[in-house]
Amino acid sequence: MTIQVLQTERLGLRHLESADAPFIVELLNEPSWLKYIGDKAVRTVRDAQRYIEDGPVAMYARLGFGLYLVELKERSESLGICGLIKRDTLPDVDLGFALLSRFWGNGYAYESAAAVVSYAKRHLRMDRIVAITTPTNVASGKLLLKLGFALEHSKFPIGGDDLMLYAIAPPASTRGSNDGKYGYG
Repeated sequence: MTIQVLQTERLGLRHLESADAPFIVELLNEPSWLKYIGDKAVRTVRDAQRYIEDGPVAMYARLGFGLYLVELKERSESLGICGLIKRDTLPDVDLGFALLSRFWGNGYAYESAAAVVSYAKRHLRMDRIVAITTPTNVASGKLLLKLGFALEHSKFPIGGDDLMLYAIAPPASTRGSNDGKYGYG
């Protein structure tokens, strides 16, 4: 059963499922994924099914959130993932996003990430959300600033790498409200 989480004007965000494995193989082997996120050793549909089950699906069950498949509403075409991750290496929940490069430049990353941040603040009542990038991932850093994140650490050590740590905290006056811009469920 497909679980729709968010909708924007152009996009739908839903739980990842085993059937999304071929798409995940493609996404996780994109040159930009390998350069900025890292090699997850997902080469086959079976590897991708394991990645989906052990990662996002397990997180949905444990925490009620995770990475979501981002698709174009008008033609149900998968274009990326965006969502929330609770990593053991970070004290706060982390915003993660990645799109196939052929979809870059259309505002989809911003649209999906803004919807996820709004959902996290208003629906999940998260007081603080962080995001990490490599220092060379300038586009993601710019997107995070546009979303309202602020750079907190330019050399944040995780797993032997120095990453940039961004954070956002909602103003107290907006917690719990939904401005109606993004549809939940």
